[in-house]
Parts: sequence; C-alpha cells; structure tokens
Amino acid sequence: MAKKMTKCDELAVAEMLFEPEKASAAVKSHVAECAACTKQLAELRTTMSLLDEWKVADASPYFMTRMGARLNEERRAEPKNVLVRIWNKLAYGPQRAVRPLAAMALTVMLLVGGGAYVGLSGVWEPQMPPSTNAAVVVDLQNLDSNAQLLDQLEAMSNAQDNGD
Repeated sequence: MAKKMTKCDELAVAEMLFEPEKASAAVKSHVAECAACTKQLAELRTTMSLLDEWKVADASPYFMTRMGARLNEERRAEPKNVLVRIWNKLAYGPQRAVRPLAAMALTVMLLVGGGAYVGLSGVWEPQMPPSTNAAVVVDLQNLDSNAQLLDQLEAMSNAQDNGD
C-alpha cells in the first residue's frame, strides 16, 4: 500500500527530476496535484536544460604561466605593514621560526601555572612547628593567660569558704 504525500518535499521533486521512473506513485500523484511542486519541477527542468546547453569558454594557454608569475611577484613583494611582515614570516616561513616561539609560550604557561599553584596551595605560608607540650600543659598555659577566668575562679572559691 503506497503512502500518500501530505506536504511538499523538495527531495521528492528532485527525485522526479533526475529519476522519474524510480519515483513512488505517491510522489508522482502529489507532483501532479500540487501546483507549487509542478512549478518547481518545471523550473528545475528549465535550469538543467540551460546548464546542458552551456559551453565553458576555453582558458588562454598561457593562463597558468601568467598566474604562476603573478603569484611569485606577490610572494617576493615586501609588505608595507610591519605586523603583516611578521605574520607572513611566522605563518609561511621555515618551521625553525616556530619552535622557539612555541618553547617560549610553553615556558610562560608553566610559569603562570606554577605561580597559580603556589598561590593557591599555600606552599609559601609559614607553618607552625608541631607542639612538643602535652595537652595538659597547653591547657594550663591557656588558663594562666586568661586572668579574668582566674579571678572568677578565685571569687567562687572565696564565696564557698565564706559560705561554709
């Protein structure tokens, strides 16, 4: 059972143009019924017939010789702009000019990356030496340094002695 085409399809029109015998019945009936597709098919057939009749003009036998000479002149001509000269030297020059530039770029990337690593990882931050004191000694040093706490403890001690 053949499917019926419901909308216009440019590939179907092209199929009708190049291989009408292989086009499906649905495509043929759609192109016969649809005015837009019929018009497009007629325009394509006209274009193809014009292209078949078209003759290419013969090029001059000296065309390639003249073109090569003109290209050589352009290559030898020194550009006026400094940036264009530098670009031409890098882009079209020998490969030896690119290697030092690539090495410099890699060096800069490594320096920037290393600097970012040092800045983010805290490599250069001074680190405190590990404490050799026991936890009790550290606690006593903290209590000793906090005079307010000691005063409060002493006041509480005096209050208990007076209250008894």
